[in-house]
Amino acid sequence: MSKVDFRVDGREIRRYFTALSDYLVQAKVTSGSGEPLDMAEAVNRIMALAARTHAAGNKLIFVGNGGSSAIASHMATDYSKNGDVRAMALNDTAMLTCLGNDLGYDRVFAKQIELYARADDLVIAISSSGRSANILNAVEAARAAKCAVVTLSGFTPDNPLRRLGDMNFYVASDRYGFVEIGHLTICHAILDFICGLRVPEGMMPAGATAA
Repeated sequence: MSKVDFRVDGREIRRYFTALSDYLVQAKVTSGSGEPLDMAEAVNRIMALAARTHAAGNKLIFVGNGGSSAIASHMATDYSKNGDVRAMALNDTAMLTCLGNDLGYDRVFAKQIELYARADDLVIAISSSGRSANILNAVEAARAAKCAVVTLSGFTPDNPLRRLGDMNFYVASDRYGFVEIGHLTICHAILDFICGLRVPEGMMPAGATAA
């Protein structure tokens, strides 16, 4: 049976959505030293850090591969347009292919950070596996440039990216879909809160509760 012939029922769809929600609610945040952080505290810190970064004339820099690259572009656009926070994503096609061809794909983000990052910029590094060499090298370059770093990763809890940020978000799933949607949701939630958007009790779906 081909994949296009496979069908699911309502229970399977509800399980999928419930699992996604649970992975988000159970997402972990740790400090640079590996100490656990409360999610709300981490979100508030990043909101304040983003505001300070912009006010000082600095910027947010998003980096990611594949689906994470799409998240980087999406977030750089929305943080700039909707959040009034200066932001960019390092995924111009000509630049990536030039640097990949000349320096190797593992250097495509690090070289751009060397060129464009300034001290006290905020680099947001996104990798589902937490093991992509070009993302790890990007964080190393960000540290050399004296940038702040926030990471978002998934898959295994011992992935190296999870140890490299000032704050590190981790979605404990080995499925790309859950991890990528989790990362997008975390980034978008922070932006929505920056924009002053909240979810009042009256907007919650019937039967849902906010813990």
